[in-house]
Amino acid sequence: MTPSEIYLTIDGIMIEEFECEAGDLKPEAKLGEDLGLDSLDGVDLVVALEKALKCRLNEDEVRGIQTLGDIYERVCARLQEAAS
Repeated sequence: MTPSEIYLTIDGIMIEEFECEAGDLKPEAKLGEDLGLDSLDGVDLVVALEKALKCRLNEDEVRGIQTLGDIYERVCARLQEAAS
């Protein structure tokens, strides 16, 4: 899976599951402030990402996520690790 495909999948989850506007989905968008996610949404997001992309994010990785770009980076890194 290419980074572009990963980004599109993540964006699709944000639109479908959390009713985010496509135009708001920028790497610098803060999950809470800009996209309106709360802590419970964060848990649901991790579950949705793990299901859709078959990658496991550890607790420390999840705690450090602030922006959509953080999600892109961590998921891409996790999937590259799994592929090697």
